[in-house]
Amino acid sequence: MYPSVLVGYDGTKESEHALRWAVEEARLRRSELVVCHCWRWPYPISHVDSDLEEIVKRMGLHVLEHGVNQARDLAPSLRVRQRLADGPAYAALMHESYEAELIVIGSHEQGSPLIGSTVLQLPGRARLPVMVVRRPEPAHGRIVVGVDGSAGSDAALAFAFEEAALRGWRLEAVYGCWEPGAVAGSDLALFADEEELTRSCGATLQRAVAAWQHKYSRVEVDTSLVLEGPRTALLHAAERADLVVVGDRGTGTVGPLLLGATSTALLQHSPCTVAVTHSPRRS
Repeated sequence: MYPSVLVGYDGTKESEHALRWAVEEARLRRSELVVCHCWRWPYPISHVDSDLEEIVKRMGLHVLEHGVNQARDLAPSLRVRQRLADGPAYAALMHESYEAELIVIGSHEQGSPLIGSTVLQLPGRARLPVMVVRRPEPAHGRIVVGVDGSAGSDAALAFAFEEAALRGWRLEAVYGCWEPGAVAGSDLALFADEEELTRSCGATLQRAVAAWQHKYSRVEVDTSLVLEGPRTALLHAAERADLVVVGDRGTGTVGPLLLGATSTALLQHSPCTVAVTHSPRRS
């Protein structure tokens, strides 16, 4: 099996943006593209009508074929496959993702009350990186990645460096270190000494970046240690980026939450595309 980029497509403007981004991802990664459309029975499950069900399926297939044709127009040499699925989109995309290395979906504008369950559930449940596309055309040639020394942020760094190398974009590693609720009690004293906090967290940031910078020596990297909470720091940095990459959970996530507060906030409010990656424990 060839690795693939899986994109969810439903004919909306947002899914058109995702399709364009996914085509470019597949081209850069030399992967095939799988376009998936999820149709849903619009009536109660007790309502049985096989003829009407077949019509709904055919309508879904028409939407899917339209997306596939667009992808082939954008990249004629790209290998494109199609998948028609039923049920909730996030569940269908997870089911179809076992051959994929990346899932791409669209999103409404930042802060929109229309942000759907797929955007919030799929990044937390999938076993592979999920890109939520906000705008299809890059404007800055820059990627921002969140760092906090956790396993999740190391996975985010791996993906961000790979993406920067593929696209030839500059990378900024951002550590918003002012988060007292995310550290052990023995480390709380750091927040009473700004100089020591800066020294300690700065060392964590440099160590985290150094290993990946050695592997991807051609990627231009900036590091930013910010005395703000990680959500605020990353949202500010995202204003000058085309992509922001975060782990599913950082050091501050507790309990059974699928996603940490920072990744959830970015999915809802980032002005640019967001990629959520997963640490090995979730693979």
